Parts: sequence; structure tokens; C-alpha cells
Amino acid sequence: MKFFVIKKRHLCFVLCAILVLVGLGVYFGLTAQAYQPNLSPTVVIDAGHGGTDGGAVGRKTGITESEINLQYAQTLKEVLQNLGINVVMTRTDLNGLYSPFASNKKKDDMEKRKRIIEESGADLVVSVHMNAFPLSSSRGAQVFYGLNNQRGEALAASVQTRLQDVSAYAREGVKEGDFYILNCTSLPGILVEFGFLSNAEEEALLVSEDYRKQMCDAVALGILNFYEM
Repeated sequence: MKFFVIKKRHLCFVLCAILVLVGLGVYFGLTAQAYQPNLSPTVVIDAGHGGTDGGAVGRKTGITESEINLQYAQTLKEVLQNLGINVVMTRTDLNGLYSPFASNKKKDDMEKRKRIIEESGADLVVSVHMNAFPLSSSRGAQVFYGLNNQRGEALAASVQTRLQDVSAYAREGVKEGDFYILNCTSLPGILVEFGFLSNAEEEALLVSEDYRKQMCDAVALGILNFYEM
């Protein structure tokens, strides 16, 4: 595909990934022993919300989206680092990134996330979120990409496919999204809604450590597949 431009320093990374995935059949439960490139890409992981912005709230457990987003972001970080991929986090605790003196905390928070992305030297961005909807039957993981971002769309499709491999309720196809965290950069970026906290059955899965690891492994594999393109 002509619009995929991979830097020379990533060629070893891509070739190693292909050999490991084919030779060892590693799709999930990825480990450091399975993949250790000398030169690797950098991924920004953005745990959505934080501080006074708690986001959605779990229907049964009452867990806030900001809290569970951080859990998923940290797990994804571990998975990617075990693969030898460099990771930069926008948020590492439950606090927001805004200044306590900011008149518009949401704007200040998002501008700081943008600055982290710009200064990271990253190759792509993954923003972690949970969904909610008044209709409690709504469920399923969904991946979004930035406006008119073809590489972002390809990354989203790769990750969505892998999420469908591990979750029977993962949505079909990907969606273009007008999200600041994706549109503030020209990098390929995705926003992953891992599921609906407003659906009691899916919430029970989302708060499970095993399910979290499974879903984060799927995202990591989707990222590896994107670099193979």
C-alpha cells in the first residue's frame, strides 16, 4: 500500500515481528522472550479522562472510566514494552494533566496531551477509553481513527480485526472520529473504546484482569500487523 512509509530503522523491527509471529505462532500472551528488536518504534498511550473528569461510570461496580482507562493503558504499556517497543504515557496516575489554576481545565488537559505527543518522537498514538450509552444492551469494542488519516484508518482496521478475534461482541468495521487527541497530530492514531460500562455483562468482563490482558494483547498484535503492511 503506497501510503505506508516505514522508516529504515523500523525494518529490523518489522522483519523480526514477522518471523516471530509465523515461527512461534504468537498471537496472544505475547512475551519479552518472543520478541526483542534492537531498534523499535515508539507508541504514545493515552489514558483518557482523569482528575475531575471521571468519564463514564460502571453500571454495577461504580468504577469510573478514568480509573479503568488507566488500568488498560498500564497493561498495554507492559505488553508493548515486553515486545521491545518504546512507550510514552500521557497519564500515569488518576490525576488530570491540567493546571489547578487553569480557567478551562479540559482545554489545558488536552493541550498538555498534545504537547506530550509532539515531544515524544512517537510513530503512532493509542488513546484508551470505555463507552457508555443509555440503552444498556449496547456493547462491543470499537476503534476510531482521526479525520482523513489513511494510516490511522489502516491502524484502526488492524486493531479492530484482532479485537474481533478475542471478543464475540467487538463491532464490525472502524469509524472516523472527530476527537482532539487524534486530530491534534498527523501521526496514525486510534481511540479504542474497549467496551460499554453501561452494559452490566460487559462491565463484568472489562473489570476482569484476564479479559484486560486478552484485549491489550489483541491491540498489541494489531499494532504489529500494522507495521507489517
